[in-house]
Amino acid sequence: MFSIIGIVVVFGAVLGGFLMEKGPLPVLIQPSEFIIIAGAALGTMLVGNPMFILKKIVGCVLLVLKGSKYTRQRYLSSLKMMFQIFNKARKAGLVGIESDIEEPEKSPLFTKYPDFLHNHHARDFVCDTMRMAITGGATPFDVDQMMELDMEVHHASATQPATALSTVADALPGMGIVAAVLGVVVTMSALGGPPEEIGHKVAAALVGTFLGILLCYGVVGPLSSNMSKLIDDEHAYYHVLRVVMLSFLKGMSPALAVEVGRRAVPEHVRPSFKEVEQACRQKDGAADAAAA
Repeated sequence: MFSIIGIVVVFGAVLGGFLMEKGPLPVLIQPSEFIIIAGAALGTMLVGNPMFILKKIVGCVLLVLKGSKYTRQRYLSSLKMMFQIFNKARKAGLVGIESDIEEPEKSPLFTKYPDFLHNHHARDFVCDTMRMAITGGATPFDVDQMMELDMEVHHASATQPATALSTVADALPGMGIVAAVLGVVVTMSALGGPPEEIGHKVAAALVGTFLGILLCYGVVGPLSSNMSKLIDDEHAYYHVLRVVMLSFLKGMSPALAVEVGRRAVPEHVRPSFKEVEQACRQKDGAADAAAA
């Protein structure tokens, strides 16, 4: 939402200032210049990226418009879920969570957290890691190495759309110059005509440069930057999951492992100790009441 507001502010400020200077707004409406710039930028994107990255770019742009999904509530819900998994493993042994890990979509524990289940990579990240702990033979250090490798591969893949979009942003001023040069060519061919016609063609040529720079620094570049920040948010989320699981596998209690993970949460979305404690106790309280 804020990205949409930002784009509106960019165009509003630019066009508003132009109108304040008594600039004729119709002069800026040059469909041919826009087609040259946008079409050439789209072409460079198609040339420089395979299909799977192009699909990721579309998905990431939509995600930027929606905003980050890794909110305080998401972290609180995930920490509560991990506490319940560890608590069950502590009471029934690691084998007790084997059915949950093997078929998370059918697990009574995981189905209470649909956001986590729909995040396929996060789900596999947790389940595959805990599966290694259940099978035995892997030390906490070995499991940590596997988690780190998984995170590096996923992060490298996740950054590809942002990098591709940043490349397009860097090319847009050049595309604007191409449009401007073509406008100058058209202008030179009209020399000898009415001065009004020549002036209109020169203005159209300059609009090409204007559009290229505006789209680069006012739209595509900021979208790429925002996309990179969302990727960092996702990486931070996986880091918290990694810290929580590693702490438990090293022998910490579920409550202590979750607290270690809570402190790894970025500060602007970190739930308080009391919030996490209350969320974890909700399950314990229900279990105690049922046992009584």
